[in-house]
Parts: sequence; structure tokens; C-alpha cells
Amino acid sequence: MNRSTRRSMIAATATALLASSLGVAVSATATAAPGVAASRTCKISALPYPTDTYRADANAVDPTGRYVAGTALRVGETENQYLLLFWDGQRVTELESQAMSTPVDINSDGVVIGNGSGENGYGQPWRYRDGKLEQLPVLPSSGIFVSAINDAGDIVGYGSDIVPGEYVALRWPAARPGTVEVLDAPVDAQAGGITENGTIVGSAGPFGDWNSWVRRPNGRIDALTFPGAEWSTAGAAAGRWAIGQVWLGGTSSTRVRWDLRNGSHTLLDQEMPALTDINAKGVVVGGDRVARGATSRVLPGGGEGVSVGAGSISDSGTIVGFRNVLADRVTPVRWTGC
Repeated sequence: MNRSTRRSMIAATATALLASSLGVAVSATATAAPGVAASRTCKISALPYPTDTYRADANAVDPTGRYVAGTALRVGETENQYLLLFWDGQRVTELESQAMSTPVDINSDGVVIGNGSGENGYGQPWRYRDGKLEQLPVLPSSGIFVSAINDAGDIVGYGSDIVPGEYVALRWPAARPGTVEVLDAPVDAQAGGITENGTIVGSAGPFGDWNSWVRRPNGRIDALTFPGAEWSTAGAAAGRWAIGQVWLGGTSSTRVRWDLRNGSHTLLDQEMPALTDINAKGVVVGGDRVARGATSRVLPGGGEGVSVGAGSISDSGTIVGFRNVLADRVTPVRWTGC
């Protein structure tokens, strides 16, 4: 398989989320899994969005739960108009954007990062702050992508073919504005997440032989392992936690949460159809579920002909994502108390 296929495999959670948006129906009632407090009231509510758009969703929420970033599509005279949406509480701002520019993360200051394409058609990351959309600096490459931002403003991601035939992990340091640097990381690496203290997690290796790693603030690199795994990927981190997938054989990968303090691991509920985000308390979201350790619960809002998908979770527990009423429209939503 080609290198773009490898990237798609590492981003398997996004693929599963898209499948959900295309019509996988889920339960209309959220029921607590064993071990989840029955008194917790899980509610879904709509986020406001431009009325002249025919689909919109929420991709990312900041750690406090205040700021949200997403996208929308407006029908134009000749072609669809792609919009970026930014919520501050219930107030939404819309911004015209290049086709398929997508937010991927947002910090507590409301700084949003995302991926798009440059004039040459290659991946071009961007940042939105203080009401301005700006392109991030890049290196000569066949594609640059961002993955995460922390509250200090440090951004991590990866680029392809900066070193011929390989990926390299990248960092845009807040302490050196306007610069991007190749990160000291394993060979053929992609950085997937960064915590508030600068700990970075990611995956490395050739197709089918991936391994997960963590880079400490002092620069030390350790492996994130799982007994018997043929390969593993780490895709997001918060607090002392990271999430990813491991392949133990069989027909599907296994969802895992690592404790970054000591590298220990916990199996997540395999009912989770995807892994999209984790908060500093170790709560995980993906597809139509939210998980705490080995248990998970279905998020409310779905049902016959209706699917839901979670894209991001804040440290306060606010979850954002989409609700898809089939044959009608996709709308942005927020869950609380889940």
C-alpha cells in the first residue's frame, strides 16, 4: 500500500467517524454501562450555525469547554462554499475558507489549528487566533499536517518526504514564533498529541510495522508498548493519558489507553467504534460513545435514521460532534453530563 494509505490507517478513528456520519444508526437512549454512575444525566443540545448552510459539524472543543471549532457547507451558484465556524459559548463566527480546510484542535485561549491545502495542492496547516486566519510556516515537503496544540501555544504535527520516503515529526514552538522544527523523534515518525507540559506522543515506522512512542519534556523518548502487539499507534494525549490502537491479530484492532507516567495500559471498551479524543481525566470519546476505562455508554441523540458522532471532549466533560438526520442534514451538537 502507498504512504497515503498508511496515513489513513493511523487516522482510522476519522474513517470510523465518517462512516457513522454516512448512516450508521445508533441507540436513541444513552444507557449507563456497568460501573458508570447511573445518576449522571447525559444531555445533547444543538449548537447554533448559519441558517443558509445545509450541513455543519463541530470538530474540536477547548479544555475548558468554552470554545468550539467546526465547519459548514453553503450552497453556492456554481459550487459549494466551505466555511469555518468558531463558537464562543453560543456565539458563532463564520469565516470563508479554502475547500476542505478542517479544524483539528483548539486551546483554552481560543487558538484553533487545522489542515488545508496550499496552492500546490499539498497539505498546508493554518492557525486562527485573534480573529485572523494565517498559514503556518512549512518545510519543503509533499504535505504538512498539524495534530494538536496545548495551552502554551506549542503545535505538533508531521510532514511527508522532508526526509525522502519518510515522515518526520514536527513542532511549531510558541517560544519561537514563525518557525517550525523537525522534532527529535523515532525514524519515520508522526506526532499525534501534546500535553500541557509539552509531552508529545506519536507513531513511527513503515507500513504495518508501526510503534508508539512518547517524548518527555526533557527530550527523552520512551516506547509505548502492549504485550503481544504486532503494531501500535498513538493518536491523542491529555494530562497523563494517551490513546491509540494495537493489533493483536484477528479481524480488528484493540483500543488502548496508556498512562504516560509509567507506560502502563488499560483496555478500553471494545464497543467503541473509534477513538477521536481524550481529556486530562482520561475520559475517551469516539463514534457514538464515551468511555471511562473498560466501560462506555452510548451518547444520546441517535435513533432510527439518525446517527451521532463525537469529535472532541473538554476537561470539563463537554463533548462536541455532529448529529446526522439521514436524507436531511448534518448539524453541530454538544453533549454535557455524560
